[in-house]
Amino acid sequence: MSNNANANANANANVNAETDTELRTVYYTTLASPLGELLLTADSSGALTSLSVPGQKGGRVVGEGWVRDPARFAEAERQLAAYFAGELKEFELELKPEGTEFRRRVWDALDDVPYGATTTYGDVAARIGASRAAVRAVGGAVGANPLLIVRPCHRVIGADGSLTGYAGGLERKVELLTLEGSL
Repeated sequence: MSNNANANANANANVNAETDTELRTVYYTTLASPLGELLLTADSSGALTSLSVPGQKGGRVVGEGWVRDPARFAEAERQLAAYFAGELKEFELELKPEGTEFRRRVWDALDDVPYGATTTYGDVAARIGASRAAVRAVGGAVGANPLLIVRPCHRVIGADGSLTGYAGGLERKVELLTLEGSL
């Protein structure tokens, strides 16, 4: 290989390494909210990958190498502020949560539950074409939702109407359903 070809190969390897690093970079910001400080993460495209609340079961915490970039979350901040002010009923954000195909189907079904309404785990299972026996798996997927609030897992309740668990804490579920007029 000539020196020129070697230099080009090295330059391409450096560009590929930089691109790979960019694709793996986690961007984040924190926002004050009525539920406490929210932690939002996004990928390099700007798609929201998670929204966590303090003390959330399975919630994210800032990791080593993450890049704080509040400007990347300006639209999410605007929509969340409007939601908490009672002025927004449906989020219009690009979402890219990581999960199995089954979990993503469940999470997508959550988007169909309208503001001010609730649904049951059985109803979610039916929406995705899962059997009645899959209700537990649906519950697990709802509980693993990485995008609290914007992907409304708080609207899922027990078949008997009880306010079953919520990864962000039952008191926050009550607060969100009260805000939306469901309670």
